[in-house]
Amino acid sequence: MTTAEDIAASRTLWRHGDFLRLWAAQAISTFGARITREGIPLAAVLTLQAQPAQLGILAALAIAPQLVVGLLAGGWVDRSKRRTLMIGADLMRAAVLITVPLAAWMHWLTMTHLSIAAVLVGAGSVLFDIADHAYLPGLIDRDRLVEGNSKLRITESIAEIAGPALTGVLVQLLTAPIAMAVNALTYLLSALVLLTIRKPEPPPEPAEEAAAVGLAAWRADLARGFSAIWHEPLVRPLWLMTVTSSLFGSIFAPLYLFFALKQLGLTPALLGITIAVGGVGALTGALLGARLARWVGLGPAIIGSALMTGVVIGLIPFAPPDPVGGMAMLAVSQFFGDAFAVASAVLGISLLQTMLPGAVLGRATALFQAGPGAVSIIGALGGGLLAEAYGVRPAMMLASAGLLAAAGWGLASPLRGLSEMPARESTGS
Repeated sequence: MTTAEDIAASRTLWRHGDFLRLWAAQAISTFGARITREGIPLAAVLTLQAQPAQLGILAALAIAPQLVVGLLAGGWVDRSKRRTLMIGADLMRAAVLITVPLAAWMHWLTMTHLSIAAVLVGAGSVLFDIADHAYLPGLIDRDRLVEGNSKLRITESIAEIAGPALTGVLVQLLTAPIAMAVNALTYLLSALVLLTIRKPEPPPEPAEEAAAVGLAAWRADLARGFSAIWHEPLVRPLWLMTVTSSLFGSIFAPLYLFFALKQLGLTPALLGITIAVGGVGALTGALLGARLARWVGLGPAIIGSALMTGVVIGLIPFAPPDPVGGMAMLAVSQFFGDAFAVASAVLGISLLQTMLPGAVLGRATALFQAGPGAVSIIGALGGGLLAEAYGVRPAMMLASAGLLAAAGWGLASPLRGLSEMPARESTGS
């Protein structure tokens, strides 16, 4: 006799061939994104002898697509085949990156070339992520979204641990420009794997808004996406928590590097090990998110994990000013902070994908990119000013208090009483 457990086992995503193909493509693309993130600055330093100011501009240009593409691409994603967009984003990134070794070989490589490459590859990565999040609910059953997002987060965590080391090895063996050619191949392979998915994608939404064009269409897309987020009581606090966390996290992140290297005395190698510990924590969070939801309820797990992230990160400014004690404090904070942050993110994106209709999911997901991107620019600039005015430790304390306060949006919402994933989409948007 077939039991409920047998049925559940038969539906596990380990037996879902198309999801496994998506997972493989996402894993390959994620490793490619990590190689790009580290490889382009390394090419600037090692090949072009870039100065710190130039590296700062390069970093800002790499972040900018999160805001720009997030504002522009949501409606396009909702009215298009999401898998087609993901394949296109992979092919575009591959085409851009292959120009780097070609230009280096011809002695034409410049900072302008690398800056344009960083912008275009960043734009392709943001588009891929938006389309990926909107595509998943049409590929798997909605009651498998937490499992699916957890598995996707696992590969992101592994890439975060191994990606920088892999990039270093490639650059050491092949030079930075040639490493970009290997990176281009990862995106091509991702596109080929996506092409093998067999399940037909649900059709895009009907062209009911086709009368609007140009600026009017863009404003209509933003309005519909924001309305879907704001009028869904379980999604609105997720967006507010994400934006608030991004604001204070962007204050904290650049100060963290300065604090660890200059005030605690960590070497770059020790700092790299500490950050890798955070990647292990992220992997743990991806594995434990669903269990937390079963133990304490979905909403409390999201809010509690966000609270614990703020608490643990808040320990970092109190690290003792010596390499051994400082690294120990940072490693513990990285592990548990990243674990709780990823657990909250896995559950949050699964709730978003469940509550919002597929017709508007691309626009909503895009605003989950654009909002954090906008405030991150403000936070990154403001964090430096705060540190100069009041000191690095006080500025980091303020940032960690903001991360803790971000969970307040969830505590003040119906999210705190949500025990399990809703069975069907909301009809409120």
